[in-house]
Parts: sequence; structure tokens; C-alpha cells
Amino acid sequence: MTGKPYRLSEGGSRIDRTNRLTISFDGRDVPGFAGDTVASAVLASGQKVFGRSFKYHRPRGLVGLGSEEMNALIGVGADNRHEPNLRASQIEVFPGLVAESQNRWPSLNFDIGALNSKLSRFFPGGFYYKTFMWPRAFWKHVYEPIIRRAAGLGRAAKGRDPDTYEHMHIHADVLVAGGGIAGILAAEAAAKAGAKVVLIDENPVLGGIADLTAGAINGTRLSDWLVPVIDALKAMPNVHVLTRTTVVGHYHHNFLMAAERVADHDPSLLAAGAPRQRLWKIRASQVILATGALERPIAFANNDRPNIMLASTARGLVDRYGVSPGTNGVVFTNNDDAYLTAFVLKKAGVNVQVVDSRARPEGALVKRAEAEGIQVSVSSVISAVEGTMGVKSVKIAAYRKGQGRVITEKKVDCDFIAMSGGWNPALHLWAHNGGKIKFDDGLQSFRPDTHHAAMVAIGAANGTMSVADTITEAQAAGEAAAKATLKKAKAVKPSKIEVTEPQRGASESLWFAPATGHYNEGNKHFIDFQNDVTAADLELAQREGYESVEHTKRYTTFGMATDQGKTSNLNGLGVLSEATGKSIPQIGTTTFRPPYTPYSFGAIAGSLTNELFLPVRRTAIFNWHMEKGATWEPVGQWRRAYTYTRPGEDKHQSIAREILGVRNKVGLLDASTLGKIEIKGPDAAEFLDRVYTNTYSTLKVGKCRYGLMMNELGFLTDDGVTVRLGEDHFLMHTTSGGADRIAAWLEEWLQTEWTQYKVFVTPVTEQWSQFAMTGPHAREVLAKLDPDFDISNEAFPHMSFKIGKLGTFPVRVFRISFSGEQSYELATPTGYGMSLWKAIQDAGVEFGLETYGTEALHVLRAEKGYIVIGDETDGTTTPDDVGFGGMVSKKKPDFLGKRSLEQSYLKAANRKQLVGLLTEDPQEVLPDGAYAVAEVKDKPPMQMIGQVTSTYMSPTLGRSIAMALIENGRARMGETISFPLEGGKVVKAKITSTVFYDVDGGRISA
Repeated sequence: MTGKPYRLSEGGSRIDRTNRLTISFDGRDVPGFAGDTVASAVLASGQKVFGRSFKYHRPRGLVGLGSEEMNALIGVGADNRHEPNLRASQIEVFPGLVAESQNRWPSLNFDIGALNSKLSRFFPGGFYYKTFMWPRAFWKHVYEPIIRRAAGLGRAAKGRDPDTYEHMHIHADVLVAGGGIAGILAAEAAAKAGAKVVLIDENPVLGGIADLTAGAINGTRLSDWLVPVIDALKAMPNVHVLTRTTVVGHYHHNFLMAAERVADHDPSLLAAGAPRQRLWKIRASQVILATGALERPIAFANNDRPNIMLASTARGLVDRYGVSPGTNGVVFTNNDDAYLTAFVLKKAGVNVQVVDSRARPEGALVKRAEAEGIQVSVSSVISAVEGTMGVKSVKIAAYRKGQGRVITEKKVDCDFIAMSGGWNPALHLWAHNGGKIKFDDGLQSFRPDTHHAAMVAIGAANGTMSVADTITEAQAAGEAAAKATLKKAKAVKPSKIEVTEPQRGASESLWFAPATGHYNEGNKHFIDFQNDVTAADLELAQREGYESVEHTKRYTTFGMATDQGKTSNLNGLGVLSEATGKSIPQIGTTTFRPPYTPYSFGAIAGSLTNELFLPVRRTAIFNWHMEKGATWEPVGQWRRAYTYTRPGEDKHQSIAREILGVRNKVGLLDASTLGKIEIKGPDAAEFLDRVYTNTYSTLKVGKCRYGLMMNELGFLTDDGVTVRLGEDHFLMHTTSGGADRIAAWLEEWLQTEWTQYKVFVTPVTEQWSQFAMTGPHAREVLAKLDPDFDISNEAFPHMSFKIGKLGTFPVRVFRISFSGEQSYELATPTGYGMSLWKAIQDAGVEFGLETYGTEALHVLRAEKGYIVIGDETDGTTTPDDVGFGGMVSKKKPDFLGKRSLEQSYLKAANRKQLVGLLTEDPQEVLPDGAYAVAEVKDKPPMQMIGQVTSTYMSPTLGRSIAMALIENGRARMGETISFPLEGGKVVKAKITSTVFYDVDGGRISA
């Protein structure tokens, strides 16, 4: 070794020793080489502690070599480019990189939070469920503030993220997840057969752990043999290779998402305009999982001390980065694979011995160890670890399977431990969307079983640990995937491959290494390192009745850390198995959920940030409204003109002017935001009969009908006028805010329930500009626009429509009203919108045309007693509640919500019903949402009998009006009820009809 304590003088296939650089870790300069990770560079500098555990704040070091790492979570970057909770094992270094440890104060080596470890007896699994229940008054001022301060590991960035993120959508014939030997050869076979292949791997280079695996192909080391294969694969035009990319989730119909770290490793790419990260959304015909296997730790006393790592991690540090985990180590294992680590360490000049829990290990690697003079202690376990900020020594004890306690121990000095409890196939993606798994006694782990999707697992991900078998499996899977996708796949002749690899002996499960004294209770045998869940916690959960593994998981937080149980899941099941006497298959597994590994909110959001987060939708008349000084109101994602205030007016005066202009002259409203959905097909009429409470199959072509929609529970969800454009063609109008929701809702029913209907649903809101021309002179303005357009009552009665040309403008004209006045709604393709709007404005000058906004619209409709979904309804309101029980068909055999209306509580006499209100003082306007009470008392509580839904000052009537939902309201006509307000004020109002203006409706059809 040279230089720093753990940097080897030679070796390191991933690093470039000619390219030195410096990074910062916790404010300290750390030297490194290009190709290092933060983990390898920091460890090479002699720093063993990377972070502190979540609950006990115990010092923790590096455990894993990749995304399975759960201890060495760090924050990278400064200020607004800071990103927390990244795995040091995956962060590639670059000059000037700034990293910091987390979950410690004031420093990593001296952390006040470590006091929790001393008090760990008082913080067992599930302690918070008991502790924070009493006294109740403590919750708000003591418990909750403490919990909030303690929550999380890292800190959020300061300021707005300056970088960009992208989303990409692609299709693939075959997607291969994992770029090891299995993934590469499967991708090669599929590509040679002619398939369009996407190969994804989360590492910077392809090859998986071929460089750490024993064996050779055609006499060449595995990783060397793969080099030309990878080069040829990348050169194929039908292959897209993504490195530094993690497939984070598998969803229905082989839809997968993959998070790519585009420029995290190279700031110059950011400076050149590259996105920092990219989220790939991929639809694949066939999926091949070659995600490999994850090495599992062993549960022994104080197995969480810094410099206790997986055997593959120690091997990778030496081979890839030229870093030794120490000078004197112990390899603790129950399988042959860990012996490879002992060989690598010995070759690097590190003193090492092996502790093997098996009674008679007999594989070729064991015999090689004996031949090379490596000390091997069989039928032995590590029973204890001494040291706090690192490993000073271990105690080794004799062991036989099933032994519950250690009798004698011997002490051995060492400064690191490389442990291996076996290998678990990485099943997460397989199980994300319904894949079934089965327990393999040989592996002592779960492996894939069946899947409903077009997906196959190969290699170590399938539990196939032999290189020769993996190659055969991979080539067959790639060719089969191509044939399943392509009509005529090319024949693939596999190249001749001869594999040599050592024969391996059987592994033996080891879920809990016994110890002496209180350590044997398992309260320092860590299972979930990040969340400080021990074997004792899992056993306690069983004793306290949490028998289901899912309940145990939530009670103890086992498997809920950021590594998603990659290293803890099976060990936890093994401990539960031994504690309960049940087999691991009987216990079952917890649910695997996306993402496979965490990825940033920036990648999730992509470019949909700032102005694009929720784009403001604007009608074709937006600029005209701006010029006229409109005050804006958000309606869904739209901006609509609230009112047009003139100089010398306030908003109340301008709204009153607009209302009176409509009532006495003529008004014009930009109603383009009104939801418009075209429904077409031979079953369109029957479909509408299903979604509306009233009947549309009887509607004649050229006529309009107002309709109500209920959800399955019988509650109103939308309303609007629907027009029959043709025998199989309808135009549905919805509320502005409900257009997208209703279109999606209709599609859901067509695609999941009524799949037999031949119907197309097409949202066309943006395709049409629509203007409401309303008032006594509306017909005259329309006639001035085009005298030849027949708008007489006989030719064009209320609730009908015409298609044609109004002058030079193609139009659909609907005679419908939301104001109670004679009204026409003119729809024209959006490209004509501004021109038609200006033409109407010009034609209306001599008639005193007023442009009115949404607030005037609401007052006008309230004067007529027209409802607005969301104002007069609250999600539990039925048609009868708002006085529209007559619109619920009694003849149709079925429609959405029909059966729900038969429930007794929806027919109860005390249901809230929509009524009108007139305050005793005509100038007193009730507040929105004001509660009506049965009896006014000096102080709450008071029995609430209803609430105000809409309330306005009506300039037409010269007084205030309101609508409210009141218990049994229609039976209380003429009754005066009370509304207690702030400051002890009480407003009284009389219950009336909801129609305050033009009760007989003569003005609409005039």
C-alpha cells in the first residue's frame, strides 16, 4: 500500500491513476482518481464512518457495492444543487465534488444523537405506538415537534433547482433490465434475431459483476471476454444501451420506467446544456429481467459496526478501485462465493482468514483456500465484534446448525469483516406488478415463479448461479423474446462458448449467529441497518401479536428503509421463521413496490415545472380581455374574465353594470372554457343513457337536453347540455373545471365495464371558441350579423341548434340559456374565434352590448335558481336534494347511480334540500358557507341544519339572494331560520323557492 492507509499501490480496473482529483467530504479534502466512487475515495483516505443510523445514531460504514447500500447515504452538492440521501457507492467522483454525511450533529465522529443508542432498551420496535399515546396533551406541543425534527436523514436543497430534467417515451420489442453476462447475451440474441432492443443497467459500465466472478469463457477471464461482445452490441443499429440508468418500476402491460443519471457524474455536461437526469417511459413487447442477485448480510452481534461489509463489496473495492477495506480481515460466510474475496485480499497483500458456519464445506474454492494457506475455521461463527467507530477484534465461536447459544469464544484481532450470508435473486421488478415467487431450498431464497406479463427472468435473477447455465438461459431467452415479438425473426446461431468455472459446494442458511450473554437476545443483531431494526425487535413483534409479516414490517419498520429491504428482507424472514417455527414460505414476503431505488423529484417532474407545472389555458379571446382590463378568475386550468372594471368603478359596480346590461339590453360572454366532448358511434345514445340520469336515446337530431350525471354512489358529479348532432353523434357540454375529469371518467367506463359499446369519446374543448349572447336584444344582434340566418322562434326554438354559416363564419349555434334570458351560444372553430368575437362586438354597439364576466354569470344564474356543480353540491348531494328528482328516469333499466338512490339514507326525510333564502334585511348578504342552526345559543356547540351554497347581491332585484342546503328544506317554505356569524352577529333569512326572477320563464322563449 502507498499514500493513504487503504489505497493499494496497484490494481483498480475502474480508476485512472494518471488522473488525480480532489473531492470534499464533510469539509475535508479527499484525494481520489477518475473512476472512483465517493465510497472508494473516502475509504481509501482512511475514513471508515460514512453516516449515522436513523433511530439510534450508531456509526455506520459502507456495506454494499451498489444500489443495495443502506448506510453510506450522503448529501452531494451545495446550495440549490444539493441532493440528499444518495448512495456513496454509486456516486462517481469529479473534481470539486462536495459531499457531506447525514443524520449527525454536531459532527460525524461526535454525534449527540448517539445517546439514543445508550437508551436503546427504551426504544424497541414499535415503541412509538406506545409512547406517543399519552398524555394526550403532549402530542401537539411535545411529541409532534420532536418527531418532525427527527424525521428524515438528509436536508433539502436551498433555493430553486437550476438544472433541467427530461422525460422520454419509447417503445421496444425487447427490454433487457440488467447489463451483466445474462443481460448482454440475451440482448445480443434478441438483436441478432432482428428485434429492437433496449438494454439498461444502473452502473457506469456494462458487465455486472463478471469482473468479480470466478471462471473463464474460451480460456479468457469473464470480464475480458465480454469487452468485444459489448462493443459489437453497442454498434448494432437496433440496440439502444442505457448505462447509469435504473429500471425503477414495472407496471401494467409491460410499461416500465427507468431513471437515467445523465450528468450527475460530469458537471461539464450540465454546462453544455444536458439535462441532469432523464426519466424513460418504456412500453415493451417483451421484458427480460437480468437484474442479478444481491448478497445478504449475516445477523451477528454488533454486525453494524463501520468496516463490516459484504464480501462482494470488499472484493470490488480491491479489484475495481485499488482500495483495501483494511490490513487484517475476517471473511465470515456460509457459502463458497465469499472465498473469492479471501483470494483477492490475500493477493493484494492483506492478511485474511475465513470463518465458515458450515460443518463440512467441500467445494473447490474451499480446497483452494487451504492450498493457499488461508486459515479457515469451519463450524464457526462470529459471536461478537469489539470496537465502536470501527472493528478492533472479533470473537469466533464453535457452531452447529440449530445451536442457540455460544459456550466458548476466542478473540481475533482484525480491522474489517467481509460477510456473506448467500445471494438473493433481485425480485423487485418481477414482483412489482403481480409476479409470483417461490422459495428455493437450495438457494435458501425466493426466486421467480410465474408472471401474467410477457416477462422472463434469467441468470442470477432467476436463481441460476452457474455461468454456463446462465449463458444458455440468456441466449435462449433473447431468441425466444424476439420470436414472440416479430412475425419473422432471423435465425440465430449461437457462437461456440466453453465455460470453465469452479465447482461449488452447497450453502447452509444462517439467519442468526448465536452470541454470549445479553447479546444473544438479538438486540444488537441488526437486520434493517438503516432503520435500526434488530432480531429482537422482530421477535418482540411476534410476541405482541403481529403475526402477519406485513404487520411486523409496519410495527418495526423492517424493510421500509430507502434500500427497500434489499439486504434485510430475507434475513428478517429467517429470524421470524426461527422465532415462530414456521417455514419461510409459510411466513410469506412483504409487498415489493416501486421504485426499485429512490430517484429524484426532479426526474419525476421532468420539464413540468414553473410555468409548465400546470400550464394556464387561455381562450382565443385572452388578449382582448387583457386589453379591456379584465380581472381574472381561475376555473380549472383556465383563466376566465371575472369582470371588466371601468375607470371610476369598483368590482361590485362593474358586476352590477354587466348584470343589468344582460337583463335590459344584451350581453356577451366568452364561454369557450365550457367543456365540450364529442361522443360518436352506433352505441352513443345507449351509452349516454347509461351515464345520465335522464334519457338521450329519445332526443331528436337538432335538439338539446339538459342532463345530470351521478357517480356510482348516486351523488351528482356533473351537469350540462348535450346536443344530438346526428343519429350517432352527440356533443356533450360539461362544467369548465370538469371537462378533463369527465372525459377520463367516460373512457374508464368504456374501457373497463362497457367494453361492448362501439363509441368514441373525443374532448374538443380547445377546438371550439364559444360565446354566449344573452338578453332581450340578442336576436337582433344575431340578425345583424347575418340577416339570412333564420332565428325566428318557429325555426329556432329554445333548446335546439343550427349548423351553418353566420356571414363568413362557420358556426354551431345553440339556443340555450344559463341566465333566464333569450340566449344563443355561438361556437366556431378556434381559429375564427377572435374575428367572430369582434364582429359580435361591432354588431352589438347600437344595442348597448355589455361584455360580462364569470361573476355576473353566477349572479344571473342564481337569480333564476340554476345550480352549479360544486357550489350547490358537496359530493354527497343527489338530484332530488337539489330539486331535480323528476330528471331521474323511472323507465330506463339502468344507469350510473340508479341502485344507490334506493338506499334508505338517500331517501331520509331529514336530508338537506336546496332552497332559496331572502334575508330580513335586503341589503345583508350572507357569507358563503354560513351555517344555519336549529337554535342560536350563546356559544357552540349548536345544531347545524344546513349551509349557504351561493349568495349574492342581486342588482336586478335590488336585494340580496342566496341558496342553501337545509335539512328537509322544501317542507319549511316560509320559515325563518338563523345564521350565527362571527362576533355574535345573527342574520335571519326566510326560506323561499330557488327561483327569484322570471318565475314563469317567459323571457327565455320570447
